[in-house]
Amino acid sequence: PGMARQGSGAMLASSSLGFPPQNLARVVVWEWLNEHGRWRPYSAAVCHHIENVLKEDARGSVVLGQVDVQLTPYVIDLQSMHQFRQDTGTMRPVRRNFYDPSSAPGKGIVWEWENDNSSWTPYDMDICITIQNAYEKQHPWLDLSSLGFCYLIYFSSMSQMNRQTQRKRRLRRRMDLAYPLTMGSIPKSQSWPVGTSTGTPCSCPQCLLVNSTRAASNAILASQRRKLYPGAVRQSSTFAGAALWPAGTGTVAVAGGTAKGEGLRVPGGAFAPNQSVPGGVLLPGLNNLNRPGTQRGAGLGARATVPPGVPALPVKNLNGTGPVHPALAGMTGILMCAAGLPVCLTRAPKPILHPPPVSKSDIKPVPGVNGICRKTKKKHLKKSKTPEDVVRRYIQKVKNPPDEDCTICMERLVTSSGYEGVLSPRGIKAEVVGKLGKCGHMYHLLCLLAMYNNGNKDGSLQCPTCKAIYGEKTGTQPPGKMEFHLIPHSLPGYTDSKTIRIVYDIPTGIQGPEHPNPGKKFTARGFPRHCYLPDNEKGRKVLKLLIVAWDRRLIFTIGTSNTTGESDTVVWNEIHHKTEFGSNLTGHGYPDPNYLDNVLAELLAQGVSEATLKD
Repeated sequence: PGMARQGSGAMLASSSLGFPPQNLARVVVWEWLNEHGRWRPYSAAVCHHIENVLKEDARGSVVLGQVDVQLTPYVIDLQSMHQFRQDTGTMRPVRRNFYDPSSAPGKGIVWEWENDNSSWTPYDMDICITIQNAYEKQHPWLDLSSLGFCYLIYFSSMSQMNRQTQRKRRLRRRMDLAYPLTMGSIPKSQSWPVGTSTGTPCSCPQCLLVNSTRAASNAILASQRRKLYPGAVRQSSTFAGAALWPAGTGTVAVAGGTAKGEGLRVPGGAFAPNQSVPGGVLLPGLNNLNRPGTQRGAGLGARATVPPGVPALPVKNLNGTGPVHPALAGMTGILMCAAGLPVCLTRAPKPILHPPPVSKSDIKPVPGVNGICRKTKKKHLKKSKTPEDVVRRYIQKVKNPPDEDCTICMERLVTSSGYEGVLSPRGIKAEVVGKLGKCGHMYHLLCLLAMYNNGNKDGSLQCPTCKAIYGEKTGTQPPGKMEFHLIPHSLPGYTDSKTIRIVYDIPTGIQGPEHPNPGKKFTARGFPRHCYLPDNEKGRKVLKLLIVAWDRRLIFTIGTSNTTGESDTVVWNEIHHKTEFGSNLTGHGYPDPNYLDNVLAELLAQGVSEATLKD
């Protein structure tokens, strides 16, 4: 039989405001809402950090990168109860949940399952607690169907099995830092709204930006109110602590009207437009940090009103279509809300990443392009061509070099190479200088040899000054597959054309000698990746050149992801692709009238030009 969930904070009896009962210790777990509607826990270390900031300033901002480098782009705004990603403007609801101190988070126990990339993913907190309870009671197995998951947990083999597919995954139990404890409700001095923090401000650049901008916003606000309301003493708290972004879908029209989704409902009736919310009343849907999971739907279908004459400042660029970057618009909204300014926000629509479903009979080959699939071909330097032969092939010796620096070793060309004694190739003296044939830039031959040996050793040479390429440049893309075909749908901005769809698929594997960490496993996130081009003359030309770049292993490489910070993973290699089919909310979609010209220039910089199509 399936095990019932034990110790879940969502079912705890608590006060009407969601605080833990007085004098009853509870474990605090901060969680964020993912795109699948599931609350995912932050680590114990991050939760301790959030709690520490909360004690200092309950309306402040929490810079998560101060405790976890992988969370560097993220900031939590405690007033609006949202996580904000600074580089993309993405905002997600967060909550502060409570659990029994004797449960898994209170003991620092984490249960994780092994994902497809052989790394470990923690279970949601309620599932973690349920598994731990069954483990402590020495049950041989556990059925998770009561929690809405079709999985069986087997403790003897420490595995998880999908009841439908019978697929098994490993799971593990590990000890970590215990989550923070709290006793009773938050002191009155830290209830909402609160005054200015008296703690020592953080001096990191992110906090300095937030605090300085908030101070400036407060000064502007005070000036505006003095002009609009001479002699006014009290500020309407209608917007004090208002939720910046609803957990549901829709639009927040805070400035003068309706709020769809989780909003500003006041139990027992609404306040008049010119009336302040009574002191001490904490509204569901406002900055209620202590709301348990059972109250996540509170405040639906609510309305909010604005005191007459209060200026509403719209921030409507969160969808990326305006002149302001979404991240800047999002941060502006947070700071304006923190300053007490009425904010009018439009919810960013979700990007349209894929076209409507396409039947196999509607998928056609691309006109003028041979085939529909290419596999990576790993090219090696022929044994007959030594590094010395490659360097000599592209240079001309200079008898009387000018008295200027070699930009590789930074020694004068009239002196010996800085690599003298480091390399001892046969037939190349340290003082010999060569000039590259096409661009004419001059270097020590020994320096060019050292640069070549430090690269891909593919028989090509690239000038370090002007980036001119000699020979056929190849990359370090791991093995994979590239498919391309025509689908009967049009891209925004190309309504008269069908669409070329490219599908890249690279599996995980082991790094080779040309990669950063030979012999170490690399991950491949987000594959297969779908990319789109218009089916016109220039779009087909770009496709042909991308096929050449794929064959030369130039599309992807192994490195560190700019998005997640993960190392030893497959990343794009300076040739931009459009991965958003029906919109351009991320900057990787259409319409973009300059994209085809830009990608042609990027391909040329990699040595892939129209001339290669004629060869």
